[in-house]
Amino acid sequence: MNDISKIENAAVQIRKNIIKMTYNTGRKGAHVGGALSLAEIMAVLYTGVMKYDKDNMSDPLRDRLILSKGHSSMALYAALEQAGLLTDEELLTFMEKDTRLTAHPSLNPGIGIDFATGSLGMGLSQGVGTGLALRLKGNNTSRIFVIVGDGECDEGSVWEAAMSAANYKLENIVCLVDKNGFQYDGDTREVMDKGDMAAKWRAFGWDVREADGHNIEELLAALDNLGNGRPTAVICNTVKGKGVSFMEASGKDWHKGTLNEKQYEAAMAEQV
Repeated sequence: MNDISKIENAAVQIRKNIIKMTYNTGRKGAHVGGALSLAEIMAVLYTGVMKYDKDNMSDPLRDRLILSKGHSSMALYAALEQAGLLTDEELLTFMEKDTRLTAHPSLNPGIGIDFATGSLGMGLSQGVGTGLALRLKGNNTSRIFVIVGDGECDEGSVWEAAMSAANYKLENIVCLVDKNGFQYDGDTREVMDKGDMAAKWRAFGWDVREADGHNIEELLAALDNLGNGRPTAVICNTVKGKGVSFMEASGKDWHKGTLNEKQYEAAMAEQV
């Protein structure tokens, strides 16, 4: 049974580290809004759901994670710190010269990054290829978790991959849609209204669940009993900039941003 308080604490620490990394970038800024909307999702995956050994990340039977919305890399790095694969000190090298923690994830299996991502719409295709490869190798236990953004679902390649995963009955794939309602150009409904997101995934043949993306228990329930002959999609209803009140109030302005000292202190004060 999962320790809810442990996962909740991990989410708080992930959120704090995202804020710290953003502040540390100075005038360069970072994609903070969409990273914050992933805090609970990442905490649940790395602290409660995914199967891996931090001392043996080459284990072929481990679960994999593909952050297709790679611009939210700070959430991944903060989760890897909670998993014991990165240190607090290294997190503060984010986007610095010669860092391993680039603005978008770069391939580095030793610290748990199996895929370079950031070109939107590609992650689920990588997941389909990985799912097929694991099947060919006789690995029927490892799962591939792919995180996509709702704005990213404008890309046709997402739906080609969705169709392929269902066609090949890749029950080892779980796609989590971070449905925070905003993308680079603004409100997702105004940029490209996709209507009923859950209905679309169902139409492509997926087992679809929905959850409050900031509710640990709902996320755990949505990620339970996976693999029933179909790939699984979890529509995670989230808030861009979650956990920082001034970002939540103006999500469209925080796709990418900088934090001054006053904003940083205010944001950190809200993390309890």
